[in-house]
Amino acid sequence: MNTIDLPFRATTTEACAWMARQTGDAWTLARLLEHALTPVVWLDYDAAYPELFGDANGGYAAPIFFADDIARLAAGSEDVLITFTKDAYKLPARLPEPGFRRPLDQLRFQKKDLERLAGKLKHEAQAAQRPPQDNSGAAKESQAGIGKDEVLTAFAGMVRLDLARALDEAIGIFGDDGARVKASARKSKRNAVWNPVTLALGLHDVYRVPFGPLKRAFKTHDFLSPWQGAWDESLRLLGQ
Repeated sequence: MNTIDLPFRATTTEACAWMARQTGDAWTLARLLEHALTPVVWLDYDAAYPELFGDANGGYAAPIFFADDIARLAAGSEDVLITFTKDAYKLPARLPEPGFRRPLDQLRFQKKDLERLAGKLKHEAQAAQRPPQDNSGAAKESQAGIGKDEVLTAFAGMVRLDLARALDEAIGIFGDDGARVKASARKSKRNAVWNPVTLALGLHDVYRVPFGPLKRAFKTHDFLSPWQGAWDESLRLLGQ
């Protein structure tokens, strides 16, 4: 995957052009947002809001993730309106009404987020081309992901949080919009399974788990063997 021409924080035009080269499809701002990418806008330090900036006296890149703010952008707004974000310490922060407005051309997308999305789409395209496997419900579920006990066996010692509780509560990357296979817990939590590749990438990106322990997990645990190829491909695409 060529990332030489992809800036650390890409403009919407740069992000769409790069994704088009990776996927062969046309991309727009709305499509980037549809795939749950989190845009950021650089906020220069403003002494009127010391609690927002803290020690970041040069400013910081504020993420835009609040549903109403994202929906406004996806609908084709002419500028950026941020009503809810995270402060310089990454804590949730509601901005004073009516929020902060910025020109649309100040919107940026993180390089790592674009790389991860391109890798995920490529993996999904490759999976769709594979011959169908056993169509029984049990076989489909086992191929789709790993259960809670397996997740804890492979990853619990790597992250400073109650992973069992996080899985049960489906917070962060652990719900259907993250690593959990969508609707696998519809009947009961016991039926929930997680894609280990998506989970491992999320643990690295969100919880800063180093790649070293994650790589060892895929080489150590036999139940992760079916995903070794997809994991290796993801690492290759990330330059790891």
